[in-house]
Amino acid sequence: MMWPWRQPANATNGRVAFPNQSRSYDPTLRAVRFWGYDRSMENSFLVTSDALRRMEPDLQADEASVLRVFDRNRELIFRTAAKVYARGRRRAYNLVAADF
Repeated sequence: MMWPWRQPANATNGRVAFPNQSRSYDPTLRAVRFWGYDRSMENSFLVTSDALRRMEPDLQADEASVLRVFDRNRELIFRTAAKVYARGRRRAYNLVAADF
């Protein structure tokens, strides 16, 4: 019998929250990195510029424009990230255009 207060060490509640508003542009990957938390576990997320372009087709390729689009679409990105996270545990989560 499994007691509710005795969950396996690797168990998560399957929910991820995004209280940290930090984000950074990765020029090598042409993507924005941000972080989510499931309980005390920090998870790295990456949203590609192609995914951001799906939200705003006129997206320019410079860092300031990419971060601005991320900020304007933060709610949609976080909702999508939560869905991707719910698919299964990984080291990092990449959000691509097909996710949107």
